[in-house]
Amino acid sequence: MEKNHWAIYILSLSLLFTGCNGQAGNAATASDVVASPENHSVSETPAIVDKPILQNEYRTQLQREYSLRHYGEAMTEIVPQAVVVHWTGASTVESTYNWFYKPNYSDGTLNVASQFLIGRDGTIYRLAPETSLCRHIIGYNWCAIGIENVGGNGDTENLTEEQLTANIQLIRYLHRKYPTIGYVFGHYQQVEARASGLYRENVSGYYSIKADPGTWFMRGLRENLSKEGIVFYPE
Repeated sequence: MEKNHWAIYILSLSLLFTGCNGQAGNAATASDVVASPENHSVSETPAIVDKPILQNEYRTQLQREYSLRHYGEAMTEIVPQAVVVHWTGASTVESTYNWFYKPNYSDGTLNVASQFLIGRDGTIYRLAPETSLCRHIIGYNWCAIGIENVGGNGDTENLTEEQLTANIQLIRYLHRKYPTIGYVFGHYQQVEARASGLYRENVSGYYSIKADPGTWFMRGLRENLSKEGIVFYPE
């Protein structure tokens, strides 16, 4: 998820962990996960649970203000051209959902959030309409759908095989629903993804360094979705 200052980043993690009240589930290490098409049954339309964050007039106002400052136009809707994959840095769905729910961030700007959140058991939650502008990655929010995966505490690559399968299903579904989507990349690949021509940022010096969702996770997505006509970047 997008953060622009290390101090805010550390505070955010602290608050995320404070909200944890569920079980983290069974984590899979990088060596446990084998990402190959034959190991993942992918349906045409995945099961999606709608769990909307608060979208009110205030959030709409903040969307317009954020996009005007960073992209030069007041936007609340996007035409999806990329999917960006994240981990939350938290242990439960509820702690992340509670953090994303409110419209405003601690500095009064648009709160961080993604359109989708995936639990450690692979359950897919839709937090916002797919075409709603969400703040989850610097430079690409104007055109990118974000998928958050519960896990990655302390930048540990501990996402599960169930999450990998769910991401494969969801990305395939989104690509077929929105043919405008041409790119999939992890948050840590944000610099390489500038080759897409999609990066836009009007605020000088506004950037972040990320590790999510890990190289093995992105490799699994690429290997399973390579025939979909989507551009991936080397892990």
